[in-house]
Amino acid sequence: MESAIDVESIAARFVTTLPHLVATGISLESVSVGRCVLRMGYQDHLVGDPASGVLHGGAVTTLIDSAFGLAVLTAMPAPGPVATLDLRIDYLRPAAPKRMLRADGHCFKLTRHIAFVRGFAYQDDPQDPVAAAQGSFLISPLAGGAGARGGQPL
Repeated sequence: MESAIDVESIAARFVTTLPHLVATGISLESVSVGRCVLRMGYQDHLVGDPASGVLHGGAVTTLIDSAFGLAVLTAMPAPGPVATLDLRIDYLRPAAPKRMLRADGHCFKLTRHIAFVRGFAYQDDPQDPVAAAQGSFLISPLAGGAGARGGQPL
């Protein structure tokens, strides 16, 4: 995919202006056209089970959904409003306490109205994921859609 947009600028605005990303401490690790990795440091207020220190599933979901949304934005010819239509997450194991969690999202198909994304969440090793996920996102008609990216209209 070629890029006519500044993906770094889009990513920087995304992680610094969305209140839930700021509140959860989610930040950018890497970004390219149609792909990004976001990270979230361990925080006590995001723990779902105080006895074990394991992160709440909602925090993991927020990280994955955010990485997927940013992957879609950077795949579009011109960024615009997107909304999660469907997000399926298979939790493979608990995230170990006190460690950074990352989510890698890849927008692999962009049509006029829908974007398709897949990826995973992991801690130290991408080959040992915490969760695997796939999702679809609604693309606003105002934003364009596939056009320059070669997706097929629905």
